Amino acid sequence: MSERSEERSAQASVPAPPEHGGLPPFPTLTVATPRLQVRQLVAGDTPAVAEVFDDKQTRRWLPFPKESGEIDAAAWCTDLAAERRSRGAGDHYGMIRREDDALVGCLWTKHTDWVARITEVAYAVAPAARGFGLAAEAVDGLAIALLLEHGLQRVELRVAPGNLASRRVAEKAGFTYEGLLRNAGHVHSGRVDLEVWSLVTADLR
Repeated sequence: MSERSEERSAQASVPAPPEHGGLPPFPTLTVATPRLQVRQLVAGDTPAVAEVFDDKQTRRWLPFPKESGEIDAAAWCTDLAAERRSRGAGDHYGMIRREDDALVGCLWTKHTDWVARITEVAYAVAPAARGFGLAAEAVDGLAIALLLEHGLQRVELRVAPGNLASRRVAEKAGFTYEGLLRNAGHVHSGRVDLEVWSLVTADLR
């Protein structure tokens, strides 16, 4: 195990094997990093999550078309997260700063393929918490837990060109740039190309 993985702890239940061709639920996990705890969102996180998603800069790069409307923070913390977990598609997490227990950002896993053992991570950080490397720390810790503790083989980040802050997060978290998918995604302003970054199990050896 690498030094980087030894610096972080993860406690979780490994998903049961799929039965009759079904998909396993997404694993429950909590990840500890030097400055953060990454955990599942709960109803009490709703006000802080609403502040994260209401920020203008956050909305600019959210991977949803503008016509999809605003994110319902209460549903994001509860029903939407539970539904995503039960389908095995992913989960919704909070970045909790250890020094004051404040929720300073959100992460979510999506587009999980349990046959290929691949998932994608996205994130958003509260304005006051930007510029301190917290996003990279959270993404790194979550990705390592998914690879080492839960049998996934590949974790992806997809970044819209022009989103330089997210590109820096990918680099600092140890992800490798693989190329550009043309016209492959959405942000609020419309369709965009997407840079593909990945972290795979071989990167941790």
